[in-house]
Amino acid sequence: GAHRVDTTRTDNRRRRAIIGCGAATRDGDEARAGVTQTGGPIEPYEHIPATCLAFDPHAGEVADAVAALLRRRCPQLQVEHVGSTAIPGCAGKGIIDLMVVYPDGMLAEARAAVDSLGFQPQTFGDPFPEERPMRVGTVRAHGRRYRIHVHVIAVSSHEVDALRTFRDRLRRNAALVRAYVARKRHLIARGITGSPDYARAKGGFISSVLDHDSPPTPDL
Repeated sequence: GAHRVDTTRTDNRRRRAIIGCGAATRDGDEARAGVTQTGGPIEPYEHIPATCLAFDPHAGEVADAVAALLRRRCPQLQVEHVGSTAIPGCAGKGIIDLMVVYPDGMLAEARAAVDSLGFQPQTFGDPFPEERPMRVGTVRAHGRRYRIHVHVIAVSSHEVDALRTFRDRLRRNAALVRAYVARKRHLIARGITGSPDYARAKGGFISSVLDHDSPPTPDL
């Protein structure tokens, strides 16, 4: 109905404003408002060592805005906000992780959609293979820069369920969130801040949550 259409337009204008995508365009031009021939709202990425920043309540809005741009580029994509910034109260690096799920056989189209917005290949740590790529970039919103990791994953991959399950279990369990943050702070205090060492060092915690819905024993 008309009321639903008006609500969608309001949401679209809000998403454009969040990431500086030109509010004066027609709704049918939303993708072009954010992406021009010389690039879009995605800026170059800067890799820095791991830190443990307080949860940012605006991260979800930024994730939604970028997800909307990706879906307009390729409507077959499912785009979800995962990782620590998708879990209320979860401190972490402050990176917005987006899971871009594509139908089997559409890797090239998914990769092209992500790249067309200005996301860049991963050049730090141990880069993901191009068969399961990760792209990176930065957007300006709410007076600051947000780093974004875009994980491009086939719908048939077990990783899709794993990322969703980990996010959703922590969303339901504040004790798990506290334990996860404590684990991150412990690693950083030990000087484990580089990629991929930091990610690997969290592996025991993540596996325990996925396998048992509980934090691991302290030696993990």
